[in-house]
Amino acid sequence: MSRMYVLERSEAQAVMDEMHQALERRLECSSLEPCPVEFTRAVVSMCATQSCGKCTPCRVGLKVLEGLLDDVLEGRADEGTLRLIESTASTIYNSADCAIGYEAGEMALLAVKGFHDDFVHHIEHQSCDFRRRRHVPCVSGCPAHVDIPGYISLVSAGRYTDAVRLIRKDNPLPLVCGLICEHPCEARCRRGMVDDPMNIRGLKRYAVDHMEEDYRPVILEPTGKTVAVIGGGPAGLSAAYFLTLMGHKCTVFEARQHLGGMLRYGIPDYRLPHEELDREIKWIVDCGVEVKLNTYVTDIDKLRKEYDAVYIAIGAHNDRKLGIPGEDAEGVISAVKMLRAMGDDNPPDFKGKRVCVVGGGNVAMDVARTSIRLGAEKVTIVYRRRVQDMTAQVEEIEGARAEGCEVLELHSPKEIVVEDGHVVGLRVEPQIIGGPRNGRPAPRKADAPDVTLDCDVVAVAIGQAINSKPFEDLGVPCQRGRIVANPDGMVPGFENVWSGGDCESGPATVIRAIKAGKVAAGNIDGYFGYNHKDEITVPIEMPQVQYKGKVACARCELKEREACERKHDFDLMEIGFTEEEAKQEANRCLCCDHFGYGAFRGGRIFAW
Repeated sequence: MSRMYVLERSEAQAVMDEMHQALERRLECSSLEPCPVEFTRAVVSMCATQSCGKCTPCRVGLKVLEGLLDDVLEGRADEGTLRLIESTASTIYNSADCAIGYEAGEMALLAVKGFHDDFVHHIEHQSCDFRRRRHVPCVSGCPAHVDIPGYISLVSAGRYTDAVRLIRKDNPLPLVCGLICEHPCEARCRRGMVDDPMNIRGLKRYAVDHMEEDYRPVILEPTGKTVAVIGGGPAGLSAAYFLTLMGHKCTVFEARQHLGGMLRYGIPDYRLPHEELDREIKWIVDCGVEVKLNTYVTDIDKLRKEYDAVYIAIGAHNDRKLGIPGEDAEGVISAVKMLRAMGDDNPPDFKGKRVCVVGGGNVAMDVARTSIRLGAEKVTIVYRRRVQDMTAQVEEIEGARAEGCEVLELHSPKEIVVEDGHVVGLRVEPQIIGGPRNGRPAPRKADAPDVTLDCDVVAVAIGQAINSKPFEDLGVPCQRGRIVANPDGMVPGFENVWSGGDCESGPATVIRAIKAGKVAAGNIDGYFGYNHKDEITVPIEMPQVQYKGKVACARCELKEREACERKHDFDLMEIGFTEEEAKQEANRCLCCDHFGYGAFRGGRIFAW
């Protein structure tokens, strides 16, 4: 009997584990689409099933809270019900014995406060008023709203040029995004409910690498309107591209000797080769964009008189300081300056040197891995939080470690040790992780002695700043270093001046900069009195949709060259899909734009 009991328990546990994994996948793929009141009720109900029954707030309170939320959903509630929900949730939060109860109470309180209007609408109208755009998750998750299911279906059909044409309708930099995009679209992919999210970035890269022919986009009739774009990064290039398609004449003013902004001056060759970037930029420029390199804009009023509109997209190219003693010594270099030198093909000499990189973002990983390729004897990444708190992508952290970089977590820089004006070490202060601050676990000084790391170079990679002061001196409003803009991107006090990208939002991702340029183009076009965005279409006959996603199939991952090989050169480290991998991955798509509630297959949308 005992043996039979163990088997039954093991089988039951296996089933429960599968249910937990399925629930976890669903939560990871969830979005803001569900009714927040109904979702809150589901969370409280799930927490109630986990209660051990020991304490009254959890055993009884969660059931009461569940019933009150049912009253709201079924039209039996009034304003007093909403107050009772808040007080009940607050009581559970403050008096439950364990996390099951007080976490459930806290979540209910957050929901009632965060979605107060939706609760009120249910009470007053017995219906939901949650009006999010009902798109498929990958399209909603992409800041540029690229038609991802559409181009995946074209990849599946082997029509790679058409796939790239469809991408460029919303994103003029598919090659760049195929290599370095942080792919937020994958986070909510519904395929994740079955097994793993789609490898959308990998399929984008495959389409670009295998497009059969070059092509030129359709450009609308000239309008006679002119636009000056200040900055040749992803936001400026995207704005210039879409404005050109709309028939306006664009001139890009770039202060440096190459276009690309942080794409060229912030991302190393092994992730985004310069020749590939230049090829993609040339394609945009050849659409009819005029470019003026080595041109530093100092007079906004002059441009406003010479052009019908001005778009400021200067990016974030300044460095941030640590603010510790010794920072002015020889051997201290900022990540921005180091990567800028790499972008101008003027690399620093790190051969045989010991390098400490301060920071935990993608830029810090880029600097560390670049230092290895420049011949550094030892590279140590110093971070004041834990590794799991780093903002860098997991694959970037793992890649840096595989190439020989050491990671020293929970140590905060305290002083740069200097002898004869040159760096000889970095004194760091041990930290202990604590409670959250601004949404992240905050470290504090640990009860441990300082540590000195011997080094010849300290590379500071703690963020980027915006060189907004020259524009502020010209009267452009700025706040905390960022250029201020209205919701439509127009700069207050300047009727025909817009701003967007990193200089307005703060340092962000490439795809968000592309979105900023795209939205600015639509708003400037509207300012001119047009609505050309509705006329920019790509007449592509889409493949017939077939549902074939019920069979479980793991996700194909992009491979990388061996670390022992790639760390000695700046050649592209990532290997694209084979044809077999691309076809299999594309066929995993659930086509939820067609079979789900977000269908828009009737016409390829252009979401601004």
